[in-house]
Amino acid sequence: MANSDNHFVAQAVHDLGSALWLGGSVMGIAGVNKSGSELSTGIDRVRVASSAWTRFAPAQWGGIAATLLAGLRLTQVGGRRIALQKGFGSVGALKAGLAVAGAGATAYATYTGSRIGALAEEAERSGTPLDVKDATLPNPGTPPEIVKWQRRQRVTQLLVPVLAGANIVCGSWLVQSYRTGSTLKGVLKRVLPD
Repeated sequence: MANSDNHFVAQAVHDLGSALWLGGSVMGIAGVNKSGSELSTGIDRVRVASSAWTRFAPAQWGGIAATLLAGLRLTQVGGRRIALQKGFGSVGALKAGLAVAGAGATAYATYTGSRIGALAEEAERSGTPLDVKDATLPNPGTPPEIVKWQRRQRVTQLLVPVLAGANIVCGSWLVQSYRTGSTLKGVLKRVLPD
């Protein structure tokens, strides 16, 4: 199989990792962040979401690692296409950039969540009232420092599935470029002048 274009194991690992990363991020935004909203205290709302994200983190990072490592393998086996087929290299580079940016955004979202959790626990210890709608949405009574980190987390958490989804879209383009007609067209565009 090393001499063919059939690298289904690497492609499957990549796609499953990307699906886990994207799906988990969307589930977290839609479900985990809101999961504590029906609890009676702000600290419990933050704790429930923080606990759920912490428990999901190993799976999410496993999906990211699968995406990045299998992506490296797919780049390695597609080396000739990068050189010969017009568009393959630039879309591959864009896809790699999206994956790295998405991993960075995921790491920053994790950091912002830890800041919210730490500030919430600090407020609880000091007796400062902590009033939040849910883990990422403040109420008028939310301490300003927590509001700042909640805003950062909301933006970053929304960015993660956008970047993961864009990575999947680029991967679809690359897979379709393996079709005979696409390959021929890409090679001809590379060797024939416009």
